[in-house]
Amino acid sequence: MPVALAAAMAAAIALTGCGTPGAPLPPSLKLPDPVTNLTASRTGNQLALTWTMPKKNTDKLLIKGNIPVRICRKESLGSCEPVPGDLAFAPAAQGAFTETLPPALAAGAPRPLTYFVELRNSKGRSAGLSNGAVVLAGEAPAPVTGLSAQVRKEGVVLRWTADAAAEPSTVIRLHRKLLTPQSKSGSAGKPPAQPGILAPEPEPVEQSLLVDDAAQPGRSPDRVLDKSIRFGEAYEFRAQRVSRVNVNGQTLELPGPISEPIRVEAIDVFPPATPTGLAAVATAADSAAGPSIDLSWQPVGEADLAGYAVYRREGDSDWQRISPPQPVVGPAFHDPQVQSGHTYHYAVTAIDQLGHESPRSPEAEETIPNP
Repeated sequence: MPVALAAAMAAAIALTGCGTPGAPLPPSLKLPDPVTNLTASRTGNQLALTWTMPKKNTDKLLIKGNIPVRICRKESLGSCEPVPGDLAFAPAAQGAFTETLPPALAAGAPRPLTYFVELRNSKGRSAGLSNGAVVLAGEAPAPVTGLSAQVRKEGVVLRWTADAAAEPSTVIRLHRKLLTPQSKSGSAGKPPAQPGILAPEPEPVEQSLLVDDAAQPGRSPDRVLDKSIRFGEAYEFRAQRVSRVNVNGQTLELPGPISEPIRVEAIDVFPPATPTGLAAVATAADSAAGPSIDLSWQPVGEADLAGYAVYRREGDSDWQRISPPQPVVGPAFHDPQVQSGHTYHYAVTAIDQLGHESPRSPEAEETIPNP
């Protein structure tokens, strides 16, 4: 092969490379990936948005530098109106935005209001809006006033001032916080459970309770009984009114402002229920063991029951406790300290683990027959 031809072929290979030439790539626009997890919440007239910023752009390249963010909102089929403010966040950061709703959006009947965020490149271009996050525009429910609590044997009764002007769709949401959470060493102010003793499951530190009067006819619109509290603990309660509206099969909520907290010390000062069904049966003196009276009654079904105490009297004399200092465990008692021809009156009380004693039961009377 002539030297000149070989040199020409080598030059051609060097210019084209080893592969087949491809189509030219379009220039990168460096558009940030759109946000896909925008969420919105409203409390009173305060609106809060949260989302996650992307790490890469639409070309799958890592983004460098802060990303400008534009926020807009729209009602129904209207245009997306820009929300004033200049925002920028770093790639992969948690984005957040809060605003006080304009008066026009904080008035009127509840209605859907959709927020979007749009991420832009350095030239102001974007790959589109984020997912829509929907809240309710409109006048927020009135604040809860007059919140109070009363501890009862069956739980905590919470009361508030009823709002006669509230919409039928408005309910009360109670927020409960446990101020004495359990630790590995036991509940606050209490020793840890002994080995072999079944300790109760720790209760959540924060819980919410929705008081829906419409769902439970007959319930008063200004009070509720919280049966799930535990005696020996301290709680904080707050309350707010919430309007609930169905939009396209989805229930949206418009919560009003949260009330000031009230503290509740759930101290057990309540005795057990009074025993019922007391019956007395005599055994005659001619029996092998001598005269006696056997007592029985209906058991008291309370979790903190320690047992019972048995009382006896004759005629109009005072009641005397005839059971041992430690409570009787079962609903029965045998009284051998009786005499033939005498009539005895009995009563029973229930005692809990803190020593609280119930009122005496209705009495039972029995006479030991003469031999």
